[in-house]
Amino acid sequence: MDYFNYRRRKSSVVHIGNTPLGGDYPVRVQSMGNISTMDTANAVSQAKRIIDAGAEYVRFTAQGEREARNLGEIRKGLTKDGYHTPLVADIHFNPAAADVAAGEVEKVRINPGNYVDRVKIFNHIEYTDEEYAAELQKIRDRFIPFLEICKKNQTAIRIGVNHGSLSDRIVSRYGDTPEGMVASCMEFLRICKDENFDNVTISIKASNTVVMVSTVRLLVRSMEKEDMHYPLHLGVTEAGDGEDGRIKSAVGIGTLLSDGIGDTIRVSLSEDPEAEIPVARKLVEYIREREGHAPINGEMAPGYDPVKPERRKSRSVREIGGANSPVVISDRREGDFEFDPSFIPDYIYIGKEDPDNFPDHLQLWVDAHFWKPKHNTFPFFLASELSELEQYDTTLKVVRMTNSDLTDQALQLLSRDRAAVILLSTHHRNGVGAQRAALHKLMKAGYGVPVILHREYTEKRMESLQIKAATDLGALILDGFSDGVMLYNDGMKATDIDSCMFAILQATRTRISKTEYISCPSCGRTLFDLQATIARVKEVTSHLKGLKIGIMGCIVNGPGEMADADYGYVGAGRGRVSLYKGKACILKNIPEEEAVEQLVQLIKENGDWQN
Repeated sequence: MDYFNYRRRKSSVVHIGNTPLGGDYPVRVQSMGNISTMDTANAVSQAKRIIDAGAEYVRFTAQGEREARNLGEIRKGLTKDGYHTPLVADIHFNPAAADVAAGEVEKVRINPGNYVDRVKIFNHIEYTDEEYAAELQKIRDRFIPFLEICKKNQTAIRIGVNHGSLSDRIVSRYGDTPEGMVASCMEFLRICKDENFDNVTISIKASNTVVMVSTVRLLVRSMEKEDMHYPLHLGVTEAGDGEDGRIKSAVGIGTLLSDGIGDTIRVSLSEDPEAEIPVARKLVEYIREREGHAPINGEMAPGYDPVKPERRKSRSVREIGGANSPVVISDRREGDFEFDPSFIPDYIYIGKEDPDNFPDHLQLWVDAHFWKPKHNTFPFFLASELSELEQYDTTLKVVRMTNSDLTDQALQLLSRDRAAVILLSTHHRNGVGAQRAALHKLMKAGYGVPVILHREYTEKRMESLQIKAATDLGALILDGFSDGVMLYNDGMKATDIDSCMFAILQATRTRISKTEYISCPSCGRTLFDLQATIARVKEVTSHLKGLKIGIMGCIVNGPGEMADADYGYVGAGRGRVSLYKGKACILKNIPEEEAVEQLVQLIKENGDWQN
């Protein structure tokens, strides 16, 4: 991995039907059906819609051997209609179903957290080294026969680790940590290597983008140490729907793709499965635009570790930098001064506008040559005007600069002015790499000048801006560079851009400005109408700023993925829901039609309700 210059990680090739993965093959996109696997006709129809949208793999859940066998009927139905896209079986809790599925479809996903280990019940069990070794032997004894079936049928596998379904055995030894997720994965990979089974890919997912990115980077490092080069499937679990789902997915997946990591992706939205494909395609194509870019001369600051990045230390200039939350700066030079009261920016850039035309309570940036001293008005400089900083007596001076502007002379001027803040821009094709190089240059120099990340786009659709901005800014924020953000997109409503910036900060968990929903994409295990339920829950709880609410279709990943949520709504059976406070199940098997009202009551009883 080259931290500054984009190159895809070189992985081994996995043969999945007629669509190989890894190596020099393009990054593949995929989705998962949410029709019952026993409903053959509708499953075939849905798979065709997903494939027609551009998916290169389609996955269906198989809860048991009966469902696993019926995947073969779905395969036949698709082949009969001229669709040869590989099918993937998704297996939890049932190794016997995995054995059957390996003879029916081109790939089988198993979850190390529940393949042999007992169902997660959040119990801490102390294992001696001997007991732990005995548990590993149980895994080998069950997993190796499955690999033999896969060899016989030329079936690929995915070892799919989920943060929400780590076994109690792993959590007891490693904690609910990236190290635990990687350990769970490596246990299975070592068996594959010992058995000379190379037709394996890996996913290691979380709903928390910070955990997801750190864990995948740690996994790649761990595999390299053991000479493993398996391809990686990327995804953010339970990302949600709408703007939040797209931005959260782009932050997590886009950061790793920017690193050159990733061979296939799924954007998990709580929407119709085929809606995931265009989002995934846009994300992959945006990253591909970086191929062959002009080289970036960057050097990592001593002590910096991308697996465990810490926030870059900067001084506090007014409320920018230091220990302050990242600020949001809204570019209003086009004269759009409408505001959404839910997302009020911290500063407004008005260019050459006369600040006397604005209320005193607004914090304004004005181009330096048009700046006039006024309460809450601050000068804005270009890099070419850096020598003029000392002429201005104000508590904040913003300088727009690129990586190439950060010369030794410029750094010295900036270090002397305690009111200076850098607005870090880029026009490089690999803007993430160029901005990384600039920030590491500042870290190496030891100058604590605050840095606001700035990007400009020319997108026609909001979805495209969300994907690109979340990828570019999200990667840098997750790397610890988070004093503030500023976006500009010509012709787009300023309030929509403001919302996008706040959503990116929320997705990186650096600034919480609204209710956070951890909602899964529906699948064949989902026990209620997920999209309608999410809409009902949001309707009554969206004003609860800072509260995290999990809305999960079933218990496979539900209680685990929403373990850091404040409240949870989990499918318990057909027409039945269980409600959680943290990890504790408070109400079991209540009727679905009463569940939202009961959730509100639970929130009120615990003192977290606001009118």
